Amino acid sequence: MALINYITQIQIDFGAVQLLAQECDRIGIRRPLVVTDAGVRAAGVLDHVTAELGAGRAFVVFDGTPSNPTEAAMRAAVAMYAAHGCDGIVAVGGGSAIDLAKGVAVCATHEGPLKSFAAIEGGAARITAATAPVIAVPTTAGTGSEVGRGAVLILDDGRKVGVLSPYLVPRVALCDPELTLGLPPMLTAATGMDAIAHCMETFMAPAFNPPADGIALDGLRRAWRHIERATATPGDREARLNMMSASMQGALAFQKGLGCVHSLSHAMGGLVPRLHHGTLNAILLPAVIHFNAKAPSMQKDERLARMAQAMGLAGADEVAPAIHAMSQRLGLPTGLAALDVSPGIFPRVIEGALKDHCHKTNPREASPADYEAMLAASM
Repeated sequence: MALINYITQIQIDFGAVQLLAQECDRIGIRRPLVVTDAGVRAAGVLDHVTAELGAGRAFVVFDGTPSNPTEAAMRAAVAMYAAHGCDGIVAVGGGSAIDLAKGVAVCATHEGPLKSFAAIEGGAARITAATAPVIAVPTTAGTGSEVGRGAVLILDDGRKVGVLSPYLVPRVALCDPELTLGLPPMLTAATGMDAIAHCMETFMAPAFNPPADGIALDGLRRAWRHIERATATPGDREARLNMMSASMQGALAFQKGLGCVHSLSHAMGGLVPRLHHGTLNAILLPAVIHFNAKAPSMQKDERLARMAQAMGLAGADEVAPAIHAMSQRLGLPTGLAALDVSPGIFPRVIEGALKDHCHKTNPREASPADYEAMLAASM
């Protein structure tokens, strides 16, 4: 049975963050916990956003979000939420801050450790309407977590898991491209490739969801046409708007599922937290595309040819090489070896990938040997 469910309210345009106080009032958030990271604070973006909360609204800031959100950081934020009597969360940052905020929204309002809410532990059924409301203000254009129903966090035991529930969808996403104008080129490139990977992998997922397919293809078209401009010319407002839209669109299509790119990157990111998720996705994507090309659903629906058309390529066989070439042009690493990833960790990566929730929604089932081949091809 296909579930098609679009429930997020999205405000997207330059100046969207000016609606923050209005949206807090609409949702009923009087004492928000603002979840962010030290980089967003240092860049002055946090002050710009919190100024829109209004003088009469008490708030407290947690800026300890790590680059890959952890259970330990989430517990610290939950303690702050409880100590200050907060009644909602404003997440300001990239996917890490927004995902951490979602973890806080669940664990501040439900009994039990974070792992009890992980999808691979059957935790979705334990998440209820008691979940604290979240307003998401993205400052990067990559993960699309501001409109997604999931969060990815690293547990105390080292596993990188997904927490999935409709109750995790932020009540509103304020997508203001103005907040991304100061992103450094390499972060723009890495997060942009993350958005491209999301659009492509969710489009390849076999579930029947034509609206999601259309959204993903349009997001891919926008990101592919604008990522180089956004990276080379950070102040290009048209490029920034289109990259933010592509990021959001990829996550709107997530309800189809993802696949082997994410099962591998989740597992590897849990083992080596310093690795950037978007960079990993860009490196792994060509090998996964080659593997998926033989899937019956890919061939029946001509999915590679349709992606090639959205990317302005001549044919399906150009898609995987084009991803590799784009990473080269952007100045991103194009192999795991460039990230100092050793093949010695592959057995543990494969073990984690087989257990990851994204493994089950790939268009072609991957065996341990298949995963090993994809990793080897990505070196």
